[in-house]
Amino acid sequence: MKLLKTGTIALAVVLAVYFGYRHFLHHPPVKNPRPAGENIICFGDSLTYGTGASQGMDYPTQLSRLIGKPVINAGIPGDTTATALARLERDVLGRSPRIVLITLGGNDMKNRQDRDRAFRNLKAIITSIQGRGALVIVGGLDVPIWGRGFQEHYRKACEETGAVLVPDILKGLLGNPERMSDTIHPNDAGYGVMAGYFHEAMKPYL
Repeated sequence: MKLLKTGTIALAVVLAVYFGYRHFLHHPPVKNPRPAGENIICFGDSLTYGTGASQGMDYPTQLSRLIGKPVINAGIPGDTTATALARLERDVLGRSPRIVLITLGGNDMKNRQDRDRAFRNLKAIITSIQGRGALVIVGGLDVPIWGRGFQEHYRKACEETGAVLVPDILKGLLGNPERMSDTIHPNDAGYGVMAGYFHEAMKPYL
């Protein structure tokens, strides 16, 4: 019995060391932790634009109030990763980006677009922005039932590029009528939660 107990403890120690090694020693470094550029830009779809929010209550505006700095809202409702990539130069790269916060992929998911192509587009967007010396923060999505494994692909894309990941930018919002204006868009309070998530992610780099 004593031998069995000792073996169990030893196994627990080995597992703790293994997972600690994976999650801490092997955590990929953040790309551009001391970013160049001038502007904080929120780039994405309706979650960035602020569909469902009152005037001045979209997440970029609420984030601007939290950090006390101007924030550019470059969100367009309905954007996919492909349409966002097509306007990247105009709306982000040509505006001296310093920190870029991204919400993209939800429309690819909703419209049943090819997942692998969507994340190739997303990685192209991330690396192009990083090429200008900017820090990239991605708001991932973890949607039950029809999420199609997108959550894991957000993680992989950020690990491979060195972008900062907020694993689920709608955490605690989906299905909560007090925080949502409809089934997929937050209300004023919900966008405040999103702003808080992004604020926490970007604080070390401001």
